Amino acid sequence: MRASAAPLPPLLVLTGPTGSGKSDLALELSDCLQPELPVEIISVDSVLIYRGMDIGSAKPGRDARARVPHHLIDIRDPAQSYSAGEFVHDARAAIAAIQRRGRLPLLVGGTMLYLRALYQGLAVLPPASAAVRLDLDAQAAHGGWPALHAELERVDPAAAARIARTDAQRIQRALEVHRLTGMPISQWQRRTQGARDQFCWLRYAVLPSASSDWRRHLAARFHAMLRAGLLEEVRALYARGDLTEQHPAVRAVGYRQLWRYFAGSCSLEEAVQRAIIATAQLCKRQLTWLRREQDLTVLPAHAVGLAEIVARSTRAAARA
Repeated sequence: MRASAAPLPPLLVLTGPTGSGKSDLALELSDCLQPELPVEIISVDSVLIYRGMDIGSAKPGRDARARVPHHLIDIRDPAQSYSAGEFVHDARAAIAAIQRRGRLPLLVGGTMLYLRALYQGLAVLPPASAAVRLDLDAQAAHGGWPALHAELERVDPAAAARIARTDAQRIQRALEVHRLTGMPISQWQRRTQGARDQFCWLRYAVLPSASSDWRRHLAARFHAMLRAGLLEEVRALYARGDLTEQHPAVRAVGYRQLWRYFAGSCSLEEAVQRAIIATAQLCKRQLTWLRREQDLTVLPAHAVGLAEIVARSTRAAARA
């Protein structure tokens, strides 16, 4: 008789749009799972990786990180870039190390590209070309990123449908891959294999209910960040002198709009309103992405008792 396959190790995911309370819920969940399943958190956030960008990213504070070990936070300077491929490599290494310690990896964050890259896989794409990127930047400076997006629609309609007309970083990468290889990036991506079959995935999405209430919540949250010192945080980044709007860190929602205030492009009031609108737009994009995902268990944001609900399911999966 053939032996039955060993059970897959559990991997817990807690995602959702910006401001949905993922970080606080993750800490509550870690308390609920102690001592049976001690948790370590792996951040899935493209802004938390940057040092000195704490308030606008809602980065977990020192007390939270002392309470539960966190990974992939403060691992880059804002002048550096960080790709989805690097995230997959780093996340896999963190998952393996946490499991070796007999602990449960908990992926927390709302950078959907990172989550999908880990779950579904990421194409082994050609490395970046400085020459091609300079050429694309020059084209964008002359005609704008929407014009380059129109070019992407001609050479790779599938990628263009997923990438916003103003998403400079992803438009540039998609066109760069096509120019270097002659093959659409969407075709490269279809050839990938991810970690879907390597773990027992427990994927939860924390989603808001009423959109009008949610917009007010996001506006109040941003004003709270301003009171906590966000303007001073952006001022310090601007004063460094080595950062521009071309850096991915500076393009982060909230930072980009306040950056333009320091650059003299708009008033502070205009910058704040633009940041609130951009935050709501980010939330909408995240929700659209999440609604397309399968095998996600939806949780109502800020509802009572969520941590214990997830803890019960997690314990059952770990014992299976």
